[in-house]
Amino acid sequence: MSDKRKDYISWDEYFMGVAQLAGLRSKDPNTQVGACIVSPDNKILSMGYNGLPLGCSDDEFPWAREGETLETKYPFTVHSELNAILNYRGGTLEGAKIYVTLFPCNECAKAIIQSGIKTVIYCEDKYSDTPGVIASKRMFNSAGVRYVRYQPTGREISIRL
Repeated sequence: MSDKRKDYISWDEYFMGVAQLAGLRSKDPNTQVGACIVSPDNKILSMGYNGLPLGCSDDEFPWAREGETLETKYPFTVHSELNAILNYRGGTLEGAKIYVTLFPCNECAKAIIQSGIKTVIYCEDKYSDTPGVIASKRMFNSAGVRYVRYQPTGREISIRL
């Protein structure tokens, strides 16, 4: 009998890797964010990335970050967390975890709380000083949603497609 392989990836590496891979589907030229929702028993329930709603052409809507509101991406894009929640076609997300590559904004925080997700594992928090992220943390704290920064292992994983 041989010993099992010892260099397999952890659950956190696996799910954050799936979130990062999902983010690569985003057409946004500046920010690619991915999310992966996982059940308490480590089954992937849903994934999402930031992009336009179904039926809206990626070529007909703006991707600019600055300018008149309707000439920017902001009123049109759906964030990865909300996309993952809306993409879920099963029952409840009660007690689930969400792995996300960027800390959720206040609008996504509301959806996370309302959906029953209880843990947020995030990679980056580059907007930590903004009112939206401050509001997110305040709501998470009040609603009992844990948020934990993902601890990168430095492991490099290559996928040949």
